[in-house]
Amino acid sequence: MSQTSSRKRDHVELCAREDVAFQGKTTGLERYQLTHNALPELDFHEVDTAVEFLGKPCGMPLLVSSMTGGYSDAATINQQLAEVCQTLQIPMGVGSQRQAIEDDSELESFRAARRGGPTIPLFGNLGGAEVAKSGSLETVQRLAELIDADGFAIHLNPLQELMQPEGNPNYRGVLSGIETLVRQLGLPIIVKEVGAGLSADTVRRLLEVGVRIIDVAGAGGTSWAGVELMRRSDGGDYADFWDWGIPTADAVNAARPLCDSAHATLIASGGIASPRDVGTAIALGAHLCGSARPMLKTLRESGQQGLETMLQKWQHHLRCMMFLSGSKTIADLRNAPMVRDGWSA
Repeated sequence: MSQTSSRKRDHVELCAREDVAFQGKTTGLERYQLTHNALPELDFHEVDTAVEFLGKPCGMPLLVSSMTGGYSDAATINQQLAEVCQTLQIPMGVGSQRQAIEDDSELESFRAARRGGPTIPLFGNLGGAEVAKSGSLETVQRLAELIDADGFAIHLNPLQELMQPEGNPNYRGVLSGIETLVRQLGLPIIVKEVGAGLSADTVRRLLEVGVRIIDVAGAGGTSWAGVELMRRSDGGDYADFWDWGIPTADAVNAARPLCDSAHATLIASGGIASPRDVGTAIALGAHLCGSARPMLKTLRESGQQGLETMLQKWQHHLRCMMFLSGSKTIADLRNAPMVRDGWSA
C-alpha cells in the first residue's frame, strides 16, 4: 500500500472510531434560533425542501461532503454512500483524488461513487497544494473524467498540511491554479476548506478569480488538525492547533453578503450534525449544507438502511422547521427571521 493510500485509510479509521471533534470550540450555530411563526399560512404538505446543485435537481439542501478514496476499502464506502444519495437524490463528493495521480492501483475506489449514484450531482476533489503545480489543468481533467464529475472541488487545508507528518505546506500559486481551472476546466469549481473555515478576505479573493461555489467548511465539527496530531509521535507539542479555525456560523455570516453580491452558491459545512444545524445554517445564508463524519459513522454502525432512515428523518425535521418559520421553500428559509443568544419581543 502506498503512503497516500495508507494515510487515507488512517483518516477514515480515526474519524470513524476516535474522538476527533473540536475540543472546546463549537460551530456557533447553537447561538441562533429561528423565530417561531404561529401564523405560517401554509399547508405543511406544501413545504418543499428541493433545490438545484450542479445543474441537477436535489431532494434537499444537503450534500455528503468529500470523505474518502484511494485505498481498497474506500470503494465499498463510496459506493454505499452514493447508493443512499441516489435513493434520496442528494449530491456527494469523493475524497481527495491525489492517490489517483500517483498510481492507478485504486482508481476503482473513486469510480465506485458514480456506479452507486449514476444520476446524482457528483464532484471530484483535489487539494490546493496539488492545484498549484504545473500541469494541474490536465490532471484535474483526467480526475473529473474518472468519475464523470458534474463539478470539481478544490480543498484548502493549509492547517492540515502543516500538522500532517508527510504534509506539503507549500501554498504558493494556489489562487492562480484555481483561476486557471475556473477559466479552462469547463466544469463548476467548488472551493472548500476542510474544517478551519474561510474568512471574508479569502472568500473575496476566490470570488474575484471567478469561483461561484464556496464551501466555508468551518470549525466546530471534525478537527483535521486533531486527526493529524493523532498520527504524529509528537502530536502533543502542537495541541494548541487542535481547535484552530473560524466557527461555521461566523464563516457563513461573513461569506453571505459577498456570495449574494456575486450570485454565488454558499455551502455551510463543518459540524453539521443534525437537521437543526441544516436549518439554522440555511437561515444564516447558506444555500446547501454539507456533512461528512455523521454520515460515515452512521453507515459504519447502522448500514445503508440506517443512513437512509437518518437522512429521511433529517429531511422531515427540516420541513418541520420550515413550516414553523413560515418558509415554503429553501429560498424562503434563507430569509426567515432569527434571534441570537436569547429572545426579543
